[in-house]
Amino acid sequence: MDKTKKVSSKSTSGKPIRCRAAVARKAGEPLVIEEVIVAPPQTGEVRVKIICTSLCYSDVTFLNLKDPPACFPRILGHEAVGVIESVGEGVSEFVEGDMVIPTFMSECGECTDCKSKKSNLCSKFPFQISPWLHDGTSRFTDLKGETIHHFLFVSSFTEYTVLHVANVTKVDSAIPPNRACLLACGVSTGVGAAWKSANVEAGSTVAIFGLGSIGLAVAEGARLCGAAKIIGVDINPEKFETAKAFGVTDFVDSRSTGDKRVSQIIIEMTDGGADYCFECVGRAFLVEEAFASSRKGWGKTIVLGVDQPGSQLKFTSFDVLHLGKTISGSLFGGLKPKTDIQTLIKRYMDKELELDKFVTHEVGFEDINKAFDLLIGGKSLRCVIWMDK
Repeated sequence: MDKTKKVSSKSTSGKPIRCRAAVARKAGEPLVIEEVIVAPPQTGEVRVKIICTSLCYSDVTFLNLKDPPACFPRILGHEAVGVIESVGEGVSEFVEGDMVIPTFMSECGECTDCKSKKSNLCSKFPFQISPWLHDGTSRFTDLKGETIHHFLFVSSFTEYTVLHVANVTKVDSAIPPNRACLLACGVSTGVGAAWKSANVEAGSTVAIFGLGSIGLAVAEGARLCGAAKIIGVDINPEKFETAKAFGVTDFVDSRSTGDKRVSQIIIEMTDGGADYCFECVGRAFLVEEAFASSRKGWGKTIVLGVDQPGSQLKFTSFDVLHLGKTISGSLFGGLKPKTDIQTLIKRYMDKELELDKFVTHEVGFEDINKAFDLLIGGKSLRCVIWMDK
């Protein structure tokens, strides 16, 4: 038997593993399922056997990028759940067999930011769009010995991956894997933005710009927080029916507002502006419109969408100083992965957080490109990809 073939953890610990991965070879082209070599974890790292992974639109975006931070060949994927296969030197937080969620956000537990309740932006292992692990190297090679790059410190479109312990959260194995994986990015980001970043209050009004999976997750979070009116803004009126299941109470078709701006309509609907506005698309002009839609005196605008590098926001000094509004970014919904994901899991197990409605499709690993087609075609919110289905 080939020594790098996938076998039990007792015989693979400390050795390379040969397994299947869906590799992005060229921009815009389908992923190629091929055999790769996954090196053993180094100091402070763990190797994880992926159970299932879900597809986020960020994976689509980076597959289609032709210019930096585009990087090929690369193993994409960052919403997953798996089991620890082996641990590297100095790892005491995890043991073989632990069920874990990899996260692109780090939590070292030691730096000033991780110790503070005010931030989830780890200083020791900061978030960045890097093709490497934190030490600037890769754990992936193809069968020709060529280096394969990482994605967001996770790379879950593979049967095995290696991560730093700062990017791994242990979870209760009682949660179904095809629901747990959702908490690695999209659902946590949206729910967290309402819960942590905005601190939405019961009885408040919320406006959400963009009813994709992130916007719907914001709606779910606002619903859990007790918001009285949740307004969804989108260019596709067909999304309203779906959005109702996530707590959206009202809808604005931004292409059918006549001579009025969307902000004017929202101000009229909320008697002065929404208490909380969320931009979930990634367009500077929508951030500005969301800001204009928020109530003077205490309105908060939370930015979740990722715009093109170098995009500028424009506000007058009057808007900022005289109207008393605030605007802030929300990376991973302001959540601390190792602590706040546990809360979301409990709320799911208690039947409060409704994860089931986010999953619209499930496929086997060999059909991963079908998952991309479903998402790009607007037919899927979250497609779960099972490694062994």
